[in-house]
Amino acid sequence: MNTLHFLISPFLFSCFLSLVLSFSPPQTHLPQQCLDDQRAPLLQLQRHLYCAPNFTFSSNFDLWDVNTDCCSWEGVTCDAYGHVVGIDLSYKNLSGSFHSIFDLHHLQHLNLAGNNFNTTLFSYGFDKLQNLTHLNLSSSCFHGQIPVEISFLKRLVSLDLSNQDSCYLRYYKVLYPAFYNYYKPQQPLKLENPNFKTLIKNLRFLTELYLDGVNISTQSAKWCETTSLVLSNLRVLSLSNCGLKGPLCSSLSRLSFLSKLILDGNPISHLPPNFLEISSRLVSLSLRYCNLRGHFPTGILLSPKIQSIDISLNFQLMGHLPEFPANNALQSLSLFYTNFSGKLPLSIGNLEFLTNLELFGCNFFGPIPSSIANLSHLVNLDLSSNKLSGSIHSSLFTLPSLKNLYLGANQLVGKIDEFPNASSSSIERLYISYNYLTGPIPKSILQLPRLEVLEIGENSFSSMKLDMFVQLKNLKGLDLSNVSLLIESDNRSLTFPQLESLSLRLCNLTEFPEFIKRQDKLVHLDLSNNHIHGVVPNWLWKSSLSWVDLSFNVIDFPKQLPSSDSNFSFPMLRRLLLGSCNISAFPEFLKSQENLEYLELSNNKISGAIPNWVWKKSLQYLLLANNNLSSLEQLLPNQSSTSFYASYNNLSGPIPNWLCNMSQLSRFDASYNNLSGSIPNCLGNMSQLLSFDVSYNNLRGPIPNCLGNMSALMRLGLQGNNFSGMIPKFSKATQLHFLKVSENRLEGKLPRSLAKCTQLKVLDVGSNMINDTFPFWLEKLPALQVLILRENRFYGQIKHFKHKSIFPTLDVLDIASNQFSGELSIDFLQPTRLRSLKIGGNKLEGKLSRSLANCTALEVLDLGNNMVHDTFPFWLEKLPSLKVLVLRANRFYGTISKIDTERGFPKLRILDIGSNNFSGDLSIEFLQSLKAMATMTNDEKAKLDYIGENYYQDSVTIVNKGIEMFYQKVLAILTCLDLSNNSFHGRILEEIQMLRSLRVMNLSNNGFSSEIPLVLQNLKDLESLDLSRNKLSGKIPPQLTSLTFLEALNLSYNQLEGSIPQSNQFITFTSDSYRGNPKLCGLPLSRKCNEVGLPMPPPPGEDEDSWLYALSTLKIALIGYASGLVVGLCIGYTVLNELGNKWVDKFKKCGKRNSRRCR
Repeated sequence: MNTLHFLISPFLFSCFLSLVLSFSPPQTHLPQQCLDDQRAPLLQLQRHLYCAPNFTFSSNFDLWDVNTDCCSWEGVTCDAYGHVVGIDLSYKNLSGSFHSIFDLHHLQHLNLAGNNFNTTLFSYGFDKLQNLTHLNLSSSCFHGQIPVEISFLKRLVSLDLSNQDSCYLRYYKVLYPAFYNYYKPQQPLKLENPNFKTLIKNLRFLTELYLDGVNISTQSAKWCETTSLVLSNLRVLSLSNCGLKGPLCSSLSRLSFLSKLILDGNPISHLPPNFLEISSRLVSLSLRYCNLRGHFPTGILLSPKIQSIDISLNFQLMGHLPEFPANNALQSLSLFYTNFSGKLPLSIGNLEFLTNLELFGCNFFGPIPSSIANLSHLVNLDLSSNKLSGSIHSSLFTLPSLKNLYLGANQLVGKIDEFPNASSSSIERLYISYNYLTGPIPKSILQLPRLEVLEIGENSFSSMKLDMFVQLKNLKGLDLSNVSLLIESDNRSLTFPQLESLSLRLCNLTEFPEFIKRQDKLVHLDLSNNHIHGVVPNWLWKSSLSWVDLSFNVIDFPKQLPSSDSNFSFPMLRRLLLGSCNISAFPEFLKSQENLEYLELSNNKISGAIPNWVWKKSLQYLLLANNNLSSLEQLLPNQSSTSFYASYNNLSGPIPNWLCNMSQLSRFDASYNNLSGSIPNCLGNMSQLLSFDVSYNNLRGPIPNCLGNMSALMRLGLQGNNFSGMIPKFSKATQLHFLKVSENRLEGKLPRSLAKCTQLKVLDVGSNMINDTFPFWLEKLPALQVLILRENRFYGQIKHFKHKSIFPTLDVLDIASNQFSGELSIDFLQPTRLRSLKIGGNKLEGKLSRSLANCTALEVLDLGNNMVHDTFPFWLEKLPSLKVLVLRANRFYGTISKIDTERGFPKLRILDIGSNNFSGDLSIEFLQSLKAMATMTNDEKAKLDYIGENYYQDSVTIVNKGIEMFYQKVLAILTCLDLSNNSFHGRILEEIQMLRSLRVMNLSNNGFSSEIPLVLQNLKDLESLDLSRNKLSGKIPPQLTSLTFLEALNLSYNQLEGSIPQSNQFITFTSDSYRGNPKLCGLPLSRKCNEVGLPMPPPPGEDEDSWLYALSTLKIALIGYASGLVVGLCIGYTVLNELGNKWVDKFKKCGKRNSRRCR
């Protein structure tokens, strides 16, 4: 009975309220009805408010004439008895106090939205307005706690406290224009005490609730159930950017009147199973940037009531477009930056009411449906950044309402046909750049009368003349990047439209186009990546310019600007990009650039100290990477700068003290320099710091504890220094995404506080002296993708007793070169996620875990230098992505015969099974299974792609001719086959020629016999060949001299005979390549050949077995581009390993640009 009373009472009261209101005297503006007790508070309100369009006093608030009846005043509504029942002063730029409003006890509607109050709501008596039904205080710069008095307004039907942040965005735009583009969204209003539940528990008649941008995070997990239980009459629920946590609750289905649901910017993650039922009543749904995953219910797109859907910016949300029936009500569909895929259905043409279609940044493919031409109401069409193919239908240009057409960054081909009625088109913006379009630009496009922005660059159009675009009279933006552009020598006479934005990037320009002289409205100018030489002319600097990019040209600037010329006024730039311009000094004109926000001078030849005048009060971004700058000490930076990049310079001395005074600094990168000393403790005061990178310097001392207390810090790079002591606690650095402290002298245990860094994606503590067991406790990190523990003192077994996957997102696990022991189990990893597993250099034993066959995403598997005792893992053929397999120096045994030649290893490029106990003949099936070593396209060869992702790139060690090469990065085109130090025998099969993509082949220290096969001449990409220490006989085939890429050759200690070939690469090899073959003769050996090519007796005393001494002085020479391309591009440093237990040496390539430094 109590439950029934609970449900019926609000309903009856609602009916009673509606009945009373329906018989209330009508609201009117009848003259002489204003009561004195109503007039007085209004007059007081006018005295206490003032106009503040710029957030400071501008003028008095004189909107009302005091000599007239107050019920006739603008924004004031009275009932028939002269009571003020409504006040609407929205968007008047008002500030000041409005306390007197709360003396108007009959007030029902109060709207103060869109003003500039910039105050809290604590001091206002909202509980006095018991008749209030509509309250709108949105976007008026209110901040702090929402007062509990609002919860007493039991008659409220509509409550809007949203978007205070948009007001503060206006505030920064007006008062701090230099910071406007870098303003970080805030949550000025908050619900803590009272919390969300307390606020709404009495507001049972609410039909509209707008709290966008209000911080509700303290009760973020309970908001959904609370709303569903209390606000049963709700029609509009808008809670975007409130810090709500998901998933959405199923009980939302109780809100039977809900028609509009907006929850943008909350990490909801998942939708409830009954969401299709919930959404069936909706007219509008917006779940933008909610971290949604999985598959989006397609049925929602077919709901008969839905008019607007926005689920964009959910990067991992999958789905496809259904077949749309006729008479679908959709008017707006936004799916941009989701993982939606598939073809665009032809039935998309049934969406006859559609005005907005935003599908950019997805994975749609196939042709653009011709039926889109049926969408006569379509205003905005954005299909850019997909994989759409086929041609562009000219009918798209004839859509009667279309204003914006974006088709760029797809795979569209062919020519665009002419289209009719261009003169009546409404198109204002056309973006078709970054496709494969050919032929001439249609004349119809050049006749679009309203066209304001045209971007057609990065295609394969026919050559264009600049004067083609003269007839586009309304054109304001033009992008012709990478177009074969013909600019007439007399282009100064062109009557060109006055542009605001012009991009001629990659147009093979050799001089500055003179038609720019008459472009007096230019704001944005991009002439980068051309072949322009010489001094920048003064006429280029239009006073209207704000954004200029001249990067990748060889240019210079005059020492002085013409100050005496009254017609010349240098622009006050906001963004200036001069990267890779061969500049040797800071341009003098920068001294006058007081509005500069972004300055790019990277990759130049600027040396010496950074002058003080470079820092401007407005400067936010300063990019100086890869120069020859020597000092930071003279800098006096402004405290408002947010980003400083100076990596790859010669900066020396300590980290400067001024850094701690930069309270707004968010990014600091001084990596790859010569900084010394320690990290100052005052960094802990920099509350805005997001990224701090001082890797590869000469810093020392302990890592300060303050770094672990920086709540905003997301990236910390300290690798490659001399830091010592223990890793500090990171208990408060809860936003940390990347922590890299490798290549230092850190010791002790991993701090357990890292488990609190729940956003951590990359943890790299490699190459230190950490002494600990495997950190299973890191399972608490739900986002961890890369874990690097290599080259430390970790020990013990790697066995998780719970027998479940505890690292669901881990892509890379590198625990090489530690002291782990026992059998390896990978049951604690998510097998379908793992991409790289490196466990070499430990004491692991037993058989290889068969569960590796489930790691379908695995690309790199390195378990070399362990004690694994097993046969060849032919079952790894099941891994479709495996590129690198290293089994070196274990106890593998037996023949390699059970190979599925149909499946094979489809992508395996590097196979190293050296130093095991394999035996038997080299089978044809084995060679046939190495499919990726057999073929490689020219496109693949041309790409300098590395194995790995942006946040981590794989490395690998390859042994060749007794030389251990460490590849810091592994080019995807590097192919290597290493079978050395086993017991293979028989002849080298001629089928070896199938492996035509091989770069490195090592068959040394086996029992191969017979002659060197002539077919090796077909391995044209071969750079290194080692056949030493076998039983090969016969002559060296002279055909091998055709291997012009061959940089390293070792045929020593065989039974070869005859003369050594003397042409091409062979004349570069030393005698070490041929030692131990007594019957070989000719250069570079001292043993000469007689007339029939047989060796002559050596001179007395020559020791042909002095190879060990010779090897001790071995030097690797990469001979030109043609002899060692891949080795030269990949190698990071080289290690000469132990040979014959007689000679050990280790060296590293030094230099400040190298990723590994000499100690």
